[in-house]
Amino acid sequence: MAASVSDALRAATEWLRASGSRSPRRDAELLLANARGVDRTELFRAPERVLTPVEERRFDGYLVRRQAREPVAYIRGHRAFRSIELEVTPAVLIPRPETETLVDVALEVLAALPGPGAAASGSYEPLALDVGTGSGCIALALAAENPYVRLVATDVSEAAVEVARRNAARLGLGGRVDIRHGDLLDDLPSRERFDLIVSNPPYIPEAEYRALEANVRDYEPRLALHGGDDGLDVYRRLIPGSAGRLRPGGVLAVEVGAGQAAAVRALCAAAGAFRPAQERADLAGTPRVVFARLSTRHAGG
Repeated sequence: MAASVSDALRAATEWLRASGSRSPRRDAELLLANARGVDRTELFRAPERVLTPVEERRFDGYLVRRQAREPVAYIRGHRAFRSIELEVTPAVLIPRPETETLVDVALEVLAALPGPGAAASGSYEPLALDVGTGSGCIALALAAENPYVRLVATDVSEAAVEVARRNAARLGLGGRVDIRHGDLLDDLPSRERFDLIVSNPPYIPEAEYRALEANVRDYEPRLALHGGDDGLDVYRRLIPGSAGRLRPGGVLAVEVGAGQAAAVRALCAAAGAFRPAQERADLAGTPRVVFARLSTRHAGG
């Protein structure tokens, strides 16, 4: 006998809880909504509705994948980030709420640039760079929330670049977000300069990476997570390189792991090109973003 929505949710929640899920009810709701092709809130409008055989088989398949610790976002194939919905595949890191703090800082930097009137008239158009764009979440969120900025977004993974390009096209932002394949700053045209450089680089240290939960370590791309022995390998390349890629007064803003803010601020100071770096905590109170403005002594080459 086919199950109703409420019965299916109840049984799936218990099954996922026994399988070790930390959020079994939420997982069950998201996966059932995906199986039915509806929004999650639709489940609660008709909890007595009986699942079709196709929906039931699809839902069962999703539950088996979740039991194997596959992230819900990969099973569903999409993830919400701020005001946008993004396609996500195992080629890209799943966007996290913590990264919204980096977007907040970036929007503040952009808001302090010449105003919308200047940009709208064509006299000035802010240009930002998102390094290691993955799904495109940062660049596309910035473009969605600031209608005047243009962005370049790069990633060393060709598969990630394809995902980001599909997201840009689907969101209608491809005209303002130029997504390119490249290794950090290395493949940019030599004279290209930016008002803002943002990045959420891989920052998990080796020891922590080995200890990650299976749903992260076994499914999400190592390239987007593993930051070397101490987690700072990419910052050591990106921070000094960014100084030569910023316009006068430009800002570099990077996401950092828990406990890394002081070390990243020290790397900014060691580069010798930035004003003293600042940090911004995420909603949990963890210093999550380090940002620094190019010193007036440096004009970005």
